[in-house]
Amino acid sequence: MSTKIQQGTSELRTKANFLWYAVPSVLVVGLLGILVFNYHASFSIDAVKQGLDSEFFIFLLIGVFAQLVDGTLGMGYGATSTSLLLSFGVPPAISSMGVHVAEMFTTGVSAVSHYKFKNINKKLVLNLLIPGVAGSILGAYLLSDVIDGNVIKPYIAVYMIILATVIIIKGLKRNIQKRKTKKLGVLALFGGFMDSIGGGGWGPIVTSTLMGQGRDPRYTIGSVNTAEFAVAFASGITFMLFDGISGWKVIAGLIVGGIIAAPLGAYLVNKIPRRSMTVLVGVLLILLSLRTLVKYF
Repeated sequence: MSTKIQQGTSELRTKANFLWYAVPSVLVVGLLGILVFNYHASFSIDAVKQGLDSEFFIFLLIGVFAQLVDGTLGMGYGATSTSLLLSFGVPPAISSMGVHVAEMFTTGVSAVSHYKFKNINKKLVLNLLIPGVAGSILGAYLLSDVIDGNVIKPYIAVYMIILATVIIIKGLKRNIQKRKTKKLGVLALFGGFMDSIGGGGWGPIVTSTLMGQGRDPRYTIGSVNTAEFAVAFASGITFMLFDGISGWKVIAGLIVGGIIAAPLGAYLVNKIPRRSMTVLVGVLLILLSLRTLVKYF
């Protein structure tokens, strides 16, 4: 009798885990179809077939790589995917739009994956969620109508280099003294705002700050990535309301690639040693920030 109960419980858990991943994935694909249908009057089966060419698969691979970076290290999706898209000749406006809209979907699957692998601190997610969303909406609105995001990028880059240096030093130490994070709401508000203004920054700002204060990388990355779903969704909706949507092939490729890579990224968080992960985060931040400075000046 006891064995049957255990088997029944195991089956229920398996079904629950499947639903946690399958249901959001179906919703993602369905919402993608609605977006394409609504914003492209020429939508047809033939158009979709023509779109599944070598360019689409390049964008798909970019989505896979960017999501692996973001899911494993907790940052870098926007910077990685935007840089790669530009290097393949995608116009800056379409790159920015594609990345922000794609993040609405990929971060959702990433959040479910981190939940499945138990990488989430629920209290931390709740503390980051509302202020992060508020900051992202404000930033997306200002970038759409008021501010040129390129103007403030060098200031963000300098901040990242200083912060990354501190993170690497802490990562090389054997014992990091954990400090209580103060003003989480302010940090999330700033991270969400800069993410919308600069085309990326939620992970580098929020994850780096929390890890620099000695928080466990596994739960920090999982929690920040989970909160990022709401931040990215709010930002993407705001951009679509003010700028519309274009470049469906880029968006579709990034979404499909991100969905493929999200569970693997969440799985790898548990497998990478703490010191190695912290140093990797710091090095990644420095490289991305230096690239931003060189490109700007």
